[in-house]
Amino acid sequence: MQKGMRLNDGHITYLALLAKKDGTRRGCLSKKSSDNTKWHSKWFALLQNMLFYFENDSSSRPSGLYLLEGCVCDRAPSPKPSLSAKECLEKQYYFTVTFNHDNQKALELRTEDVKDCDEWVAAITQASYRNLATEHETLMQKYLHLLQIVETEKTVAKQLRQQIEDGEIEIERLKSEIAGLLKDNEKIQSNPEVPPSDDDTEIKKIKKVQSFLRGWICRRKWKTIIQDYIRSPHAESMRKRNQVVFSMLEAEAEYVQQLHILVNNFLRPLRMAASSKKPPITHDDVSSIFLNSETIMFLHQIFYQGLKARIASWPTLVLADLFDILLPMLNIYQEFVRNHQYSLQILAHCKQNRDFDKLLKQYEAKPDCEERTLETFLTYPMFQIPRYILTLHELLAHTPHEHVERNSLDYAKSKLEELSRIMHDEVSETENIRKNLAIERMIVEGCEVLLDTSQTFVRQGSLIQVPMSEKGKITRGRLGSLSLKKEGERQCFLFSKHLIICTRGSGGKLHITKNGVVSLIDCTLMEEPEGTDDELTAVLGVAKTKGERSGQDTEHLDFKVMVEPKDVQPYTVILVASSRQEKSAWTSDISQCIDNIRCNGLMMNAFEENSKVTVPQMIKSDTSLYCDDVDIRFSKMMNSCKVLQIRYASVERLLERLTDLRFLSIDFLNTFLHSYRVFTSADVVLDKLITIYKKPISAIPARSLELFFASSQNNKLLYGDPPMSPRASRKFSSPPPLSITKTSSPNRRRKLSLNIPIITGGKALDLAALSCSPNGYASMHSTMSPFSKTTLDINKLYVSSTMASKISDDGETKAEGKTEESVLNKQDLSVREECDEDPSQSDETEAEMSPPKSPSTPKNVKSKNSEFSLFSFNNGMVVSSCRELDNNRSALSAASAFAIATAGANEGTPTKEKYRRMSLASTGFPTDQRNGDKEFVIRRAATNRVLNVLRHWVSKHSQDFELNTELKMRVIGFLEEVMHDPELLTQERKAAANIIRTLTQEDPGDNQVTLEEITQMAMEDCKTEPFESHSALEIAEQLTLLDHLVFKVIPYEEFFGQGWMKNDKNERTPYIMKTTKHFNDISNRIATEILQWDDVNMRVAVIEKWVAVADICRCLHNYNAMLEITSSLNRSSIFRLKKTWLKVSKQTKTVIDKLQKLVSSEGRFKNLREALKNCDPPCVPYLGMYLTDLAFIEEGTPNYTEDNLVNFSKMRMISHIIREIRQFQQTAYKIDYQPKVAKYLLDSSSALDEESLYEASLRIEPKTSS
Repeated sequence: MQKGMRLNDGHITYLALLAKKDGTRRGCLSKKSSDNTKWHSKWFALLQNMLFYFENDSSSRPSGLYLLEGCVCDRAPSPKPSLSAKECLEKQYYFTVTFNHDNQKALELRTEDVKDCDEWVAAITQASYRNLATEHETLMQKYLHLLQIVETEKTVAKQLRQQIEDGEIEIERLKSEIAGLLKDNEKIQSNPEVPPSDDDTEIKKIKKVQSFLRGWICRRKWKTIIQDYIRSPHAESMRKRNQVVFSMLEAEAEYVQQLHILVNNFLRPLRMAASSKKPPITHDDVSSIFLNSETIMFLHQIFYQGLKARIASWPTLVLADLFDILLPMLNIYQEFVRNHQYSLQILAHCKQNRDFDKLLKQYEAKPDCEERTLETFLTYPMFQIPRYILTLHELLAHTPHEHVERNSLDYAKSKLEELSRIMHDEVSETENIRKNLAIERMIVEGCEVLLDTSQTFVRQGSLIQVPMSEKGKITRGRLGSLSLKKEGERQCFLFSKHLIICTRGSGGKLHITKNGVVSLIDCTLMEEPEGTDDELTAVLGVAKTKGERSGQDTEHLDFKVMVEPKDVQPYTVILVASSRQEKSAWTSDISQCIDNIRCNGLMMNAFEENSKVTVPQMIKSDTSLYCDDVDIRFSKMMNSCKVLQIRYASVERLLERLTDLRFLSIDFLNTFLHSYRVFTSADVVLDKLITIYKKPISAIPARSLELFFASSQNNKLLYGDPPMSPRASRKFSSPPPLSITKTSSPNRRRKLSLNIPIITGGKALDLAALSCSPNGYASMHSTMSPFSKTTLDINKLYVSSTMASKISDDGETKAEGKTEESVLNKQDLSVREECDEDPSQSDETEAEMSPPKSPSTPKNVKSKNSEFSLFSFNNGMVVSSCRELDNNRSALSAASAFAIATAGANEGTPTKEKYRRMSLASTGFPTDQRNGDKEFVIRRAATNRVLNVLRHWVSKHSQDFELNTELKMRVIGFLEEVMHDPELLTQERKAAANIIRTLTQEDPGDNQVTLEEITQMAMEDCKTEPFESHSALEIAEQLTLLDHLVFKVIPYEEFFGQGWMKNDKNERTPYIMKTTKHFNDISNRIATEILQWDDVNMRVAVIEKWVAVADICRCLHNYNAMLEITSSLNRSSIFRLKKTWLKVSKQTKTVIDKLQKLVSSEGRFKNLREALKNCDPPCVPYLGMYLTDLAFIEEGTPNYTEDNLVNFSKMRMISHIIREIRQFQQTAYKIDYQPKVAKYLLDSSSALDEESLYEASLRIEPKTSS
């Protein structure tokens, strides 16, 4: 038998008492007994690596001891209580101490406090002698290392003391030597002069030479010291700091001049005009427009004078006190910022007065204004504070940490950043107003509809307009030779309420075409018009010969906008895009704008309680749409749906807004799709869309759902009183015939109760007609013939039709099969709006109605060209339409939904039908049945929204799917799943199929050669022809082609986050860096071509030829190439060639000055921006200008707020810049590729770097000694 282990019992008891008194951790714990069934409360004490436990805290001897060396302590999950367990385990927290031996059972303990449990676990984990020994060893090594350092320092100190002592001894020796020499000198002076001997003359000469040598040595040493300092990092930092200050002085002078023009050319003259007998503007409006402008001018004049005084004391530059003067005046800026939006709104309102507009144009025509508008000058102060912030960032980057100004500059930067955030928000919110006013100024005739500040700019671009005759036919004859670049090209501007079609005149001005102001309220969009393909091919001169694109590539690039104004003859506008992608983007946006005007689809129209109320009750009652919350903040501006714009929001709230079935703002959608990568991922967005499709109820807030499904206690219709004036009827083709049997289930009946075409451009469900019995669906005893004409009175909800007496069980199958093609083309559905002839007649007493008179179609609608189909089921045809929203407009209710499906429900023998007034709120429908129909409508609206967002995403951001195959396959799989839904409507299925086709088909595009193909061909061709063998026109065209190919492939996501300024910029923004490299390579190529000639006349000829190339690029709108050439000519290695420039002709120098003025960075590239605004694509802008704007926004505002909310105002500003960039990316040049010229431009093998260029310049024209 194994003997028991003997322990020093007395010493253990001593240690236990010591642990009880001074232990690391002490307290009461529950310990599990050895039989694993019961828990006993013990008092534990931890001392070093020994854990003692006592019966209670007053026990003098320990009950046991655990040695913790090498053990492991972890938290343990709570065990499941047995049925017989009586103790509550809810608030018990467990942990175990596991020993390394196999036969040793783990110690199980528990506490009642989670904090106590964590502290015990931490204490036991650290109770290890091995850990202490390891730490002791580490500390000893550090101690020994420090001892070595101390010994080394002592040795160095001893050596320094020795050197000092030696130096003192040497000083004493030199002092004594000097004293001796002075005494000898005194003796010599006291002796009489002796005639100089020859030896003295020689000594003087030697001394003179020695003096010269000493001076030369001193100067050489001094020069070396100066050169070393010049090359030092400190000197480089100071140079950059001085450069920042000088740039700041120039920018401040320019800003003061701008404020001077604002006050002297606009504010003061308008004050005088307001005091005239017939004032074009009131004093209040002048004060509102120019609030604090004069005070800001005086403030910056003082600041500018102070800055000039600091520059005068250069090289000592003290700037912090200047900002100390500026900071207390920031409240003046804050008032200006808060007033900025109101200022522009008042200005737009005043411009509706023709006298004021004429007077304002006179002021803007003054030479000082340089063709800049008043709203431009009003915006300049909004950019000044962020400019100061950038300047302070640069100053701090080149200011040492120990510098006296460091803290003051930091404080100024923090204060300015607070104001800058407010400014960025205001600039973002007013950008839309400024954009509208800028476009209105470009139109020679003016455009009053753009003075409506509630309109939102959506997109612009060049489209081809096909002329139409008075009868709606495409004109022939001379138009057979219509040029894509001349007569048919139109500059189109899409706003949330209007489509403006213009031609570009001389000087970049715009002229509105006939019927060029299209109100989207009266529009119907036909994305795939029929019967015009051959005519369009003939008109546009599309050849179908070999080697050219087939006609099929252009057949689907056109779309129709059919306009039916109230007061004039209807007309049709046919527009042709340059590519399928561009067409898809235009039609998507137009359809979405139409939907926004129409109260944003079914969720607005079908359940609006009163059409005379601007905002439906279900939105007014939802405070989350206009009240700030912890996860969302709103701005003061309304979006295109009359809902407050989001300023800051969490990702969840942004996704919620994207999928809110009540509305979808086109400006929010475009901004979200541009910027979602910053704060979320494509998979998250797609998951959200899939969730909304599968659970559509989750897309509506709870409060709105309560109103949505609330049962009406009266029998009034859901849309209020009818309008007082009749409206013209509009004909539509009927939806496919459906069959409803008497015995069909409620679910099936709901499924068939609505047939709504999906409008893939963003239009929600269209409701047209109503027909049902007051006793419910099951009691229906008649249906409508699909061959009959059905009339709907939107206000009275009448349905007139010839009815069928038979209801066939297999009618549904027939309806979905044969009749879908044969019947629909013969069937018309007419929607009418009439005055209520008997307004006193109530819904309660009117169960049956006599059929109204058949509707008469107005002449302007009977026109052959104005007849079109809303529910056309021809392949690929999608139509959206809308009506004017005014105070007299009556909205369609959900009750109309049933009539759409039942308007042509079954085939059968025509019989007379009883006409009834229907409403989902009427007593004829049970509550659950009405709610069932509303649920069906929500499902349809959710499907519509998902397909709508996917269509915009796929058509406008195809790069997302080209670069992410997994995302592309997920979307295709989801859409295929949607298409297999048995409840899916025909048009919804077609919309899903169109999106799949867009994802899977390759867009033929413009058949333009790619940059990779050009580079590959250039590498294969080994011979490069010299510069003089190519004409200036050929070089300009090929340079423009290359620049555009490099520019067009930059994906929009690279413009977020300033990736081009980071250390890993080549990985984060490869395409932007490729553009930068291409710019530098071309610039080096130009400089090398000039400097490779020794003959001055040849250099002059090369310079003049490149200047001609730059001038041709200006005509081709290639501003990037202009900068490539002008920046190359301004390089120090070229600019210093005085002999060469003396021989350059005056005409060439004049052209250079004109080009440099156009692309100058002065005033944030104001001349270049004006040129871009006045030119039509194709165009290659200078990318650096946009990168500067983006850096300006990124520096001033963070992506997230302190509450971790997404800064959506910032995303909106960046989205607007990206929108302008993509406008130029999408339009290609029609330039033929010339391999020889492209090979020359891309050949970088002979190009020299900057240092080699300067050496070559010195070799050609050496420096002249002054």
